[in-house]
Amino acid sequence: MAIATSGYCCSLMLQQALRPLVTVTQHNIALLFCNYLNTLDVQAQVQNEEAGFVIYCQADKYDFAQQEFEQFIAEPYQAKYQQAAWQNSHVTEVNSSSPALLSSFKTQFFAHAGMVTSMVFILCWLVFLASNFGWGNTIFHYLQFYPQLSFDTVLQAPHRLIGPAFFHFSWLHLIFNTMWWWQLGGSVEQIMGKASLVKLLIISALVSNVGQFFVDGPNFGGLSGVVYGLVGYVWWLGWLQPEKGLSLPKPIIGFMLFWLLLGYTSLMPINVANTAHLLGLLSGCLLAYIHVLQDKKHTS
Repeated sequence: MAIATSGYCCSLMLQQALRPLVTVTQHNIALLFCNYLNTLDVQAQVQNEEAGFVIYCQADKYDFAQQEFEQFIAEPYQAKYQQAAWQNSHVTEVNSSSPALLSSFKTQFFAHAGMVTSMVFILCWLVFLASNFGWGNTIFHYLQFYPQLSFDTVLQAPHRLIGPAFFHFSWLHLIFNTMWWWQLGGSVEQIMGKASLVKLLIISALVSNVGQFFVDGPNFGGLSGVVYGLVGYVWWLGWLQPEKGLSLPKPIIGFMLFWLLLGYTSLMPINVANTAHLLGLLSGCLLAYIHVLQDKKHTS
């Protein structure tokens, strides 16, 4: 990636004097750093110029922005930069001539998803595709929750405690769940580690599946309970320990809570696993709270 320091004079943009900071050859890299600066209360903007994509920053914070860029360019795929892109509601228009846009998207997609995130993402898609190629009944009966929950049935097939999480019934169901899993699960894995994500996956799937079974029986599926577990975990950890770097924007939290409540009304045209959603959310919140208590215990 070619980088050249820009040395020409300041211009007025975004109602403040902005100064050219650097020129980069990749549009997505420029946007990523620009979003990060905005989260630090530094006004920034990207412009496509002849030399490349120029990042302009707030003139009175130029030295600070330059130091941040040196750290950024050394490790551009750190979780805090990906999180900044997720939180930033301002979307800069992507020029159709942006070089290697598809390649850059692939790079960022896999950079954000760690091993656990990728494995679960791929597993859900493989299960869905196989189900649509004629093995749907076989796979569903293998992953389905127990018709009757007992100690013996659990010993015979322990995987069925969490198995329903990996089976989806429609394209929309699959895409919605796996994209949320990629975004939130990827952030948790990068910041908190693989073990934390595995623990969250197992506990939220277990709690939401068992609860859903007792309310509506064994005919359910989907990663939604785990997704809500991630929402609760990231939401509460961001609230209780913001220094960890995990957080969710308030509009996203509001949307997910609204969607949860909507499931309890008669307005939804499909059957929704409301109990799994609610218990998944509560389990995620509880795991975040327990993590904070453990951290305080270790530091005291």
